[in-house]
Amino acid sequence: MPGLLRGVARTAVVAGTATAVSNRVSRRQAGRWAQQDVAAAEQYAPPPAAAPAPPVPGDDMSGKIAQLKELGQLKEQGILTEEEFAAQKSRILAS
Repeated sequence: MPGLLRGVARTAVVAGTATAVSNRVSRRQAGRWAQQDVAAAEQYAPPPAAAPAPPVPGDDMSGKIAQLKELGQLKEQGILTEEEFAAQKSRILAS
């Protein structure tokens, strides 16, 4: 009987060790594959889009002034009615 117990105990130790080693190898491989996936994703990812430049306050206002002058001329020429002029003027000033 002692020989049988010794054999069972040895088998249990070997099986437990094999399981622990197998789990560690699996975790290590999963970590390496995850790192490779991240590296591959970074390699093939498109570059980030550049943020649009913020509008320059002086240029924006001078553009609005030019548009308002054109609207005024169109109104004086009779091309725009008073209502159309007011609608376009409020649209330009709101933008």
